[in-house]
Amino acid sequence: MKTKSKGAMWWEMTRLALQAILANKLRAFLTLLGIIIGVASVVLVGAGIEGGEQYLVDTVSAALGSDSFLISKYPRFGHISREEYLRAARRNPDLHISDIDFLKENCPDCGEVAGQLATTRPIYRDSYEIYGTRIWGVTANYIFLSNLELAEGRFFTDNEVQRSQYVCVIGEDLRQTLFEGLDPLGRTIKFSNHRLRVIGILEKQGSAFGQSLDNVVYFPLTSFQKMYGRRTSIDIRGQSVSSERFESALDQVQMAMRIRHKLKPNQEDDFGLTSTDDINESVGQFAAAVQMVVIPITAIALLVGGIVVMNIMLVSVTERTFEIGLRKSLGARRSDILYQFLVEACLLAVMGGLTGLLLAAGLAWLVEQTTPMPMNITLGYMLASVGVSGGIGIIFGIFPAYRASRLDPIIALSAER
Repeated sequence: MKTKSKGAMWWEMTRLALQAILANKLRAFLTLLGIIIGVASVVLVGAGIEGGEQYLVDTVSAALGSDSFLISKYPRFGHISREEYLRAARRNPDLHISDIDFLKENCPDCGEVAGQLATTRPIYRDSYEIYGTRIWGVTANYIFLSNLELAEGRFFTDNEVQRSQYVCVIGEDLRQTLFEGLDPLGRTIKFSNHRLRVIGILEKQGSAFGQSLDNVVYFPLTSFQKMYGRRTSIDIRGQSVSSERFESALDQVQMAMRIRHKLKPNQEDDFGLTSTDDINESVGQFAAAVQMVVIPITAIALLVGGIVVMNIMLVSVTERTFEIGLRKSLGARRSDILYQFLVEACLLAVMGGLTGLLLAAGLAWLVEQTTPMPMNITLGYMLASVGVSGGIGIIFGIFPAYRASRLDPIIALSAER
């Protein structure tokens, strides 16, 4: 019975709070704006960080492939100072195509192992041209390590790589820009005073980080070295035979490269070995760092909203002095008045939090529809938005509620209505 009467009391307080809020709709809305903007900002920024992290992870996984690793002359990902970079560039030996064969022989848990080099150049065909094309010199098995799919033609063979043939596979952007209305297969493109014969066309890949993935050319790694010199260190990409043997493959790769470079047990690696897991971990750390900096800044809007709530509640106490005095004269306790105004402040803030959450969801949907960036509003952010806004209502409502509960009923009743 006691629990029921207590519940009825809280229900009555909520009903009175709603009546007070609805009696001043415009003022309530203006009060809510601060909370709405604050909650929407925090949720939207959080959704962007979560979605951005997922976007980066998915893009890296798509670019490198799952269970993949990259060997380079020096680390390409993660934090490396300028001094460490210069030291590695001077100390570490170049990587060559022969290293690929050595890895294949000494890494039983490795699947495909391929070599790659890249540059960016404009591509020409007669009077047509396209700028910013990413040009990749790769081994023939590179296509099995990536998400590349052929729309027409074929990829080049091991024999064409060994003979340094000038054949290539192009992306969809080159087809549309250089060969509009024509069949590219068998025709030639030109860059850096060299001509390549088109033997294949890739399926459309879209874009990543605002850059087109279809403005690309792939041709034999040996032909690339023939054009630009064989002294350039190559990068080696590989993949484990299965997800279960990925860690074992990484250990075998590291051991094989140390043996290849004749390193002693006490010497550090003189090559960079990076896995997709390392990159994803770095992305996660970066996202967490951004989250720690950005979200507290956006939360300042919530603080401003809380101050507005307190200000409006103080005005409400002043306007309802007679009502407070009347309720006290009819037997309302000081705690009843205190709770009444706390419930009103909390309800006001929660309504702002829910509205801000809906606004953030709408804006997140708009971002997803107009950009490739996913927006992930997690359950944690949803609960936090309502919980934090309600907490703000309680915290900033305490002083006005306490002030209302301390009013003398005789003085309150004598106040002008």
